[in-house]
Amino acid sequence: MAATRFLIPIFLFIATFSLALGLTMPLMNVSKLYFFDENPSLVGLIAALWTGGDWLLAVIVSLFSVILPIGKLAVAQLAAAHEPIAARLLHRWIGILSKWSMLDVLLVALVIFAAKTSGLATAIAQPGLWFFAASAILSAIATHFIVQREKAESQS
Repeated sequence: MAATRFLIPIFLFIATFSLALGLTMPLMNVSKLYFFDENPSLVGLIAALWTGGDWLLAVIVSLFSVILPIGKLAVAQLAAAHEPIAARLLHRWIGILSKWSMLDVLLVALVIFAAKTSGLATAIAQPGLWFFAASAILSAIATHFIVQREKAESQS
């Protein structure tokens, strides 16, 4: 139990740092016809959707890719610091937020798969995807430890 108290802040710090890198670094390299290369980041993709007129899609991607992960990490940080309101909020929303944690990673993986199988373009995962995935996994582990800690403290 003492080890998790030490690990929770480390996991949350690395998850927060990884999320920042995952949002700003290129997610994938897309090459079309061997002449045109693109290296979009998640923030760049959202901006391109917005300026391209796909406002609803930009808002949905922003919600699930940026706002929910940041919100989950913020609530987890507060719960790790033993804020009672944040702990209750984390318990209430952890199931809902955790279900959407890996959605973006899955979508990018599907885009890479589609590009590779279509023959029109080649797509290769870039560091932004790995940082984004690491953030989702580490925040899930940290929130699991926080919930377990809260349960253990309420039983004693």
